[in-house]
Amino acid sequence: MFWNTITNLIAIIIFAQPGGFVADVNPNLNIISSVESPSVIMVEAEKAVVLGDDRSFLFAKDADVVQPIASITKLMTALVFLDNNPGWEEVYQISSEDRVLGGRLNLYLGERVKVKDIFNTSLIASDNGATLALVHSTGLDEEEFVEEMNIKAKELGLVNTSFVDPIGLSDSNVSTAREVAWLAKTALGDRDITEATSKKEHRFKAVNGRNKVIESTNYLLFDTKKSFKVLGGKTGYTNEAGYCFVGRFRNSDDREFIAAVLGSDGINTRFQETKKIVNWTIDNYIWK
Repeated sequence: MFWNTITNLIAIIIFAQPGGFVADVNPNLNIISSVESPSVIMVEAEKAVVLGDDRSFLFAKDADVVQPIASITKLMTALVFLDNNPGWEEVYQISSEDRVLGGRLNLYLGERVKVKDIFNTSLIASDNGATLALVHSTGLDEEEFVEEMNIKAKELGLVNTSFVDPIGLSDSNVSTAREVAWLAKTALGDRDITEATSKKEHRFKAVNGRNKVIESTNYLLFDTKKSFKVLGGKTGYTNEAGYCFVGRFRNSDDREFIAAVLGSDGINTRFQETKKIVNWTIDNYIWK
């Protein structure tokens, strides 16, 4: 039922061409049209999509192939957290249960931190320990929290998306480029998530004294040569997932869309590939 609905909504048919991909516009659609004929675009990432603000896919490459999504998982974690938020001003003490290997450590054992600062640290720095602390601050254990993540995925109609941890370290946290875009459309449509993921940095002071500067892993926020606005995004990486990114963007006509790149081969390449398909979208489509 869900995919029948999506099929009816998809007004752009994507098909392979030698040397790249090109979008063919449905002539019956009166919301988005191509500028003459869309150009061919080369995308080296394994999977990629662009989701327009009218719910049409403007570009897709292997969009329905299931793969690990690494720390893009944290977008779903944030949504479930917001359903169980104990209060932004609540103070949580970092414990040994929040320690996890992988990534930069920003919050230290014994520090007392406001929930709003843990939330920002999780999403901005993709901090694994902060994400566990965020989960534990809700009063749910990890198993209960992950169960709610999978329930939320079903509610959103993400039939190829499932989670076994709230961080993204497990390669059993899987989705597709198409469903990552749908997840991002919901998550980055939330004010609190958008506010966090659109920041270059977050500064705060732990309740018991230490000053913190949390820097974003989203390098597009620091790009001064882009022709579009970045409204938020989330990075991810494991060996199996490759370098991944999904973001929300706005063109000069104030129209918004989602772009996702999965399975890129470099920490910077994922942003270069994202920028390429965002610019391609702006150059090849107009919104009526």
